[in-house]
Amino acid sequence: MKHIGKKLIPAVMLLLFESVAVALWLTKDNLFYLFNFSFIGLSVSLGIFLYNRKYKHARRVVQLLVGTYMLIYLGLICNENMQIEGFWYYLFTGVFEAATIHYAVAKLLGPLIFGRGWCGYACWTAMVLDFLPYKTPSGPRKKIGWIRYITFAASLLFVSALFLAKVGSIERIMFWAFIVGNLVYYALGIALAFAFKDNRAFCKYICPITVFLKPMSYFSLFRVKCDKSKCVGCGQCRRVCPMDVDITDNSRKRKNGTECILCMECVKHCPKDAL
Repeated sequence: MKHIGKKLIPAVMLLLFESVAVALWLTKDNLFYLFNFSFIGLSVSLGIFLYNRKYKHARRVVQLLVGTYMLIYLGLICNENMQIEGFWYYLFTGVFEAATIHYAVAKLLGPLIFGRGWCGYACWTAMVLDFLPYKTPSGPRKKIGWIRYITFAASLLFVSALFLAKVGSIERIMFWAFIVGNLVYYALGIALAFAFKDNRAFCKYICPITVFLKPMSYFSLFRVKCDKSKCVGCGQCRRVCPMDVDITDNSRKRKNGTECILCMECVKHCPKDAL
């Protein structure tokens, strides 16, 4: 039965994304949403299918498909700012389009189901950072997570200032903010990865999106859990976790519990199949 359940997960995931795609298509009367969420759903389902077939780069396939689609097609070709500044922009204009829909689905409601799955499978910043050599942190976590709140506030203040000053051509400014913002994120992310020997240092300390993701992920439906009857306390799961999560603790208050990106490295490396 467990084997059959695993086979059904890709289909269930595709059905979930298709439901969102059809609902937004009919609600917004825009065929784009049907294509957008269908593509993302197919990409995620393909990744799960490949994972079930034990293909070691399954997650990377999803990252590249979804990440490049959002960065290149939506961002550079369609001129949509899908960063947090784009969210503030559409929120202030009172329009439920593009970035506001993206944030509602992926970063506000989505984490209630998938936790930080966005960070593991769709983020175009992490897509690049995960190719760097420091896939598991080499030392204890630094106590500088407060920086994320500064970047979060800075993004809000930046867009607020544009509206308060009644600056013209804000849409054009948003496009260039997307370009410059991504360049800054990549530069900071790569520099921090090498400085701290941790590919995910940017995600842990700088990324403003986590201000939305962390509280919502606390209630996530899909979580990696530990079968205590099988666990031998070898610590391998903690050693390979890129986000320093104590996955052997099944409580919602486990160490760094809201930061699990569902990368499944702990599951793949568990010698006793306890996860």
